[in-house]
Amino acid sequence: MDFSINGSNPETARAGCVAVGVSSGGVLSAAASRVDRASKGRVASVLKGGDFDAKPGSVLMLYHLPGVTASRVLLVGCGKSGPLSAKDYRDIVRAAVRAVVEAGVTDAAFYLCELDLRDLSLQWAVHTAASVALETTYRFDRLKARKDRRAPALRRVLLGVSGGPSKTLDAALRSGVAVGEGVNLARELGNLPPNICTPGYLAQQAVALGRKHRLKVSVLGERQMKRLGMGALLSVARGSRQPPKLICIEHSGGRKGEEPIVLVGKGITFDTGGISLKPAAEMDEMKYDMSGAGSVLGTLKAVAQMKLPLNVVGVVPTTENMPGGNASRPGDIVESMSGQTIEILNTDAEGRLILCDALSYAERYRPAAVIDIATLTGACVIALGHVCSGLFANDDSLADELMAAGKASWDRAWRLPLWDDYQEQLKSNFADMANIGGRPAGSVTAACFLSRFAKNFKWAHLDIAGTAWRSGKEKGSTGRPVPLLTRFLMARAGW
Repeated sequence: MDFSINGSNPETARAGCVAVGVSSGGVLSAAASRVDRASKGRVASVLKGGDFDAKPGSVLMLYHLPGVTASRVLLVGCGKSGPLSAKDYRDIVRAAVRAVVEAGVTDAAFYLCELDLRDLSLQWAVHTAASVALETTYRFDRLKARKDRRAPALRRVLLGVSGGPSKTLDAALRSGVAVGEGVNLARELGNLPPNICTPGYLAQQAVALGRKHRLKVSVLGERQMKRLGMGALLSVARGSRQPPKLICIEHSGGRKGEEPIVLVGKGITFDTGGISLKPAAEMDEMKYDMSGAGSVLGTLKAVAQMKLPLNVVGVVPTTENMPGGNASRPGDIVESMSGQTIEILNTDAEGRLILCDALSYAERYRPAAVIDIATLTGACVIALGHVCSGLFANDDSLADELMAAGKASWDRAWRLPLWDDYQEQLKSNFADMANIGGRPAGSVTAACFLSRFAKNFKWAHLDIAGTAWRSGKEKGSTGRPVPLLTRFLMARAGW
């Protein structure tokens, strides 16, 4: 999809459709007023007729208005007159894009960036419009014999801004496109079935990403992991016929020798629970257990496209968690790369086992900070639902940065405690620690487990179990938290 910023007026824009905002009570945005004047009051006449209530997200398509170059004018409801929130704006843009797509329009001009936004800049509006447009037009039909006939035909998007393009707006547009494409990469990987998206496939995609965007990619196999002493990660892989991988991706956009930000993504490409087998209902959704890995690849794609002046490393431990004659058993004790021993009380608490070795591996990069991303615990879904991700950190300033990035990108997180009191639940009679701490505060004790492998650097943990995908009729990957991570990295890079 081709994006551009244009300073042309909506009534003269050369596009298949022009989208303008209208608030309740017939209050027209500046762009809608221009269309109304050019058409000699046709917009106001339609509104007086009561055919459009301007509720948030409502749309009405008008055809062949006199004095307007575009053959279609889309009225987009903005709700009550007044400043719009980030959520309102995103919903308005999404509704406009959906309406244009349903109409089969191939090129459209959206005059929505200059709506009255509450404490939000024009740059933010441009960035968000581009990313939301890409997310809204995403479809997963590559494995269907009959492709979706209603697949988006939209190929060209013009964002109308009265002053026209500028360096700052062009940068905002590029970053919005990069984030949207990064989100969609994460969604694509998540939506693939586990018989295709295996650890080997993820490694192939990382290599392809590296070739396209000049990223340094290395892939460690089982033998190399054994030499490194990654007994925790390898214990999870024992039941699978798919060989495990440790994928490392490096973006060297900062100064040579500058400490990198390391992103560690959980890559369980299918999680049966192992010997501690999960219930059959909805087990198909365990293909999404690699969403942390997908978000790392998506974020690195966005970072590379933006050419952020920052050093960023992605570390992805990836394997399946399967039952079998060689699978780990409850009661087994394994030694992690850090030398700490772990009693496995539940083989379905496998994500923390692959992450702990990856965190130890990340230490070799001498990181400025490490952030791990994982669909780690059902307990986090119970605590926070599907609205925000759980955030844990051993550094307050890092946590604050991530919270701010989540708010700015509308990919929010909420900080949960990481107090020493909870560490007591991980005690084991036979090893340095157990891999579970019982039912109480399950997401907290999981984070406490990981914190034992992150003592030598600033570290944060994002539990995305409730936000990485949707169930039901709208089942599919969300691509979160790519927006949060990219916004965090943009802020670190001074963007």
